[in-house]
Amino acid sequence: MPTREAKQWQHYKAAKTMRQVRKEIKHNRKPDKGGRSREQIPDRWDDARGGEVDEFETPQVERVMPRGERERRRKVLTTALARLEKPDDAPDEPVPEETAARHGVVIEVSSSLCRVSLDGRTLLCGLRGALSAHDTGFTNVVAVGDRVLVSEDGSERGVVEAVLPRTSALARPDVFHSHLQQVIVANADQLLIVAAWAHPPVWLELIDRYLIAAERYRLSPVICINKIDLAQDVTACRAALRPYEDLGHRVMYASALTGAGVDELRDVLRGRTTVLAGLSGVGKSTLLAAVQPGLHLRIAAVSDDSHEGRHTTTQVTMLPLSIGGYVVDTPGIREFGVSGVSRSELVRFYPEMAAVAGGCRFGDCSHLHEPGCAVLAAVRQGRVSEVRYHNYSKILMELT
Repeated sequence: MPTREAKQWQHYKAAKTMRQVRKEIKHNRKPDKGGRSREQIPDRWDDARGGEVDEFETPQVERVMPRGERERRRKVLTTALARLEKPDDAPDEPVPEETAARHGVVIEVSSSLCRVSLDGRTLLCGLRGALSAHDTGFTNVVAVGDRVLVSEDGSERGVVEAVLPRTSALARPDVFHSHLQQVIVANADQLLIVAAWAHPPVWLELIDRYLIAAERYRLSPVICINKIDLAQDVTACRAALRPYEDLGHRVMYASALTGAGVDELRDVLRGRTTVLAGLSGVGKSTLLAAVQPGLHLRIAAVSDDSHEGRHTTTQVTMLPLSIGGYVVDTPGIREFGVSGVSRSELVRFYPEMAAVAGGCRFGDCSHLHEPGCAVLAAVRQGRVSEVRYHNYSKILMELT
């Protein structure tokens, strides 16, 4: 019995064939410069299911074609229709040997090329020209973590033939097209949000933004406060993170310098694909090196003038762990947007506010200044964290 991946490959090839057929017909129907319709169109094909005029209703005008081309096209269309109309409970057909592609995982992306982990090897691959991000809402075709189908050319290079459906993705607004998203990482299990209590100081609003992204893209969030050895008052540090623990989020306290929390972090990473996120300079790379010595990551100190991190990781890279699993090291993201979230739905990403919002006087309450707002009352009574409410207010003002 073919695997699920083989079935996905079958449906992909069938859908691709149908798109190509429609594209050819549309192209041949375009008018020429004089405004006249071309008569250079594909042959009239007998319908694969009954011998009638084909479903595209092409005119009965034929052109001279190479020997055997008409039969080849009829065979392609018949196969495509059969695959698309096959009942869900019908047995799978074996994948033809010439179309069988191997499954790999993208571990690095650069321009139009990517590196794919395939059977313990790393293959440099280009992208099949038919692959496009058009109409997907994303700007990139492949991202680190994508499961792909790859054909090899025998010279340690290959071609990505298809990108399999993603189970999760972490995305951010594209730099040049803010209405589109750029996929940073695909198919990860969890998001490890790394922040430093000091040097650079903790930015709780950014943590909120990452938590929103984790929920939107189906990632389990874990908060790790690094450089705990620099905290002059550990009690104050834990008190600041208490609202997140009360919401059920896992909060860890670590120090790559003293080794505190490293064993706990190692258990969190074991056997899972984890995305690391946080400002540059918070110590993501140093923490990884503490978990697994020998990982070749670039590390840089925090600027003495600005107390902000210098950017040392310039692209997304997936790294295997000896304990099992992967970590995905991402560039330090200074501003993580919540593009696509509407003003009315933001409150649902703040469950402590959503729990009381039903008591507001107005149904469209923004929870900023309206009279009779139950959320504002909960903040005044201490039932909702003032810091969390402040973060909500700042993010809300950015949304349209």
